[in-house]
Amino acid sequence: MSDIGSNWANSHHYGAASLQRPTTVDEVQAIVRRGTKVRALGSRHSFTDIADTTGDLVTLEGLDPSIVVDTEAGTVTVAAGIRYGELAERLHDEGWALHNLASLPHISVAGAVATATHGSGDRNGNLATAVAAFDFVDGTGELVHLERGDADFDGAVVGLGALGIVTSVMLDVQPTYEVRQDVFTDLTWDNLLANFDGVTSSAYSVSVFTDWLGDTIGGTWLKSRMDASAPPLTLFGAPRQTREMHPLPLQESTNTTTQGGIPGPWSDRLAHFKLGYTPSNGDELQSEYLVPRRSILPALRQLRAMGDRIAPLLLITELRTMKADTLWMSGAYDRDTVGIHFTWKKLPDEVRALLPAIEAILLPLGARPHWGKVFTATAEQIEPLYPRLNDFRALVRKYDPNGVFGNDFLARTLGL
Repeated sequence: MSDIGSNWANSHHYGAASLQRPTTVDEVQAIVRRGTKVRALGSRHSFTDIADTTGDLVTLEGLDPSIVVDTEAGTVTVAAGIRYGELAERLHDEGWALHNLASLPHISVAGAVATATHGSGDRNGNLATAVAAFDFVDGTGELVHLERGDADFDGAVVGLGALGIVTSVMLDVQPTYEVRQDVFTDLTWDNLLANFDGVTSSAYSVSVFTDWLGDTIGGTWLKSRMDASAPPLTLFGAPRQTREMHPLPLQESTNTTTQGGIPGPWSDRLAHFKLGYTPSNGDELQSEYLVPRRSILPALRQLRAMGDRIAPLLLITELRTMKADTLWMSGAYDRDTVGIHFTWKKLPDEVRALLPAIEAILLPLGARPHWGKVFTATAEQIEPLYPRLNDFRALVRKYDPNGVFGNDFLARTLGL
């Protein structure tokens, strides 16, 4: 085992031979031109071996962390390794905002984009949909620039690290805005299933938390923009809480963003957790499946029926929505989508033994596993879920003809 260490949750130990720390793009190009296996290492928040390699891992933490806003174009250009929480604070201070944030602000921009990581909101695309352009070092060591409208752009944005090492990203921005966050408890399963669209459209960003047991789901978090309609006083019979809450019922709310309907910057409300704290539980595993919205009700009913198998291994499940996009390897490609996210207790053997039963329900409904979370689906099972997969494979051959960025994860899940 190498001495590079492990991911954030200490659930995957990296097997790379070395960790390289370039400080310039030229140095990144030189590392790639050696011709040995290379992968980019982000903020270590993936729960799979997607970022691992038998060769060199490359961290971009040493690149110039500049943040450049183009006010006329409505974009910001950032170094790939910057974390969303740091970017959000800076943007808000300058009067700008992103359209959304993931639940954790600790993740890097390039890593989140490469895996189609998302926030929530019926009308919000995942984080990768904000990309207007990006630069990456391809498998020959050349610096490639792609921007929205280019032929390869939609296939390359959610690139899974297979096309190259992204060095900078340009994102769409908008004028800053304020958000209030309200938590509703004890929404019944009957009311959720009967009014799913009403629940998820009740705020700019909505998260539904459940343990799959009983007649009520637990907590529903509404993040409402202050320039839009106010949230309801009750949510289909569920009361609004005035006390601060954590997504995990027995955990203190110290590390969560401010609730109780108190307005604040988007940068301090759209994520669930504060940047300066350990997010979530910290000692956990995660899985997520991106289900076509048209299939969400049968998916929820079938999973609820196996709640007695899920709950003993579970910390919490979160349901979030996202708008369809055009990015080939995105979980929301070509269809509105609902993410069913499982935060598991750190019981890897037991979780992996249960996942095939969950996947037997969800994959036939068209669910796509999140690339950065734990799943057991094989390349044969994944292939029919992505209509542009062969086109993506052709892009990989184009930009990485010698397989410099190939690894076990890509071979096992995509046959690359």
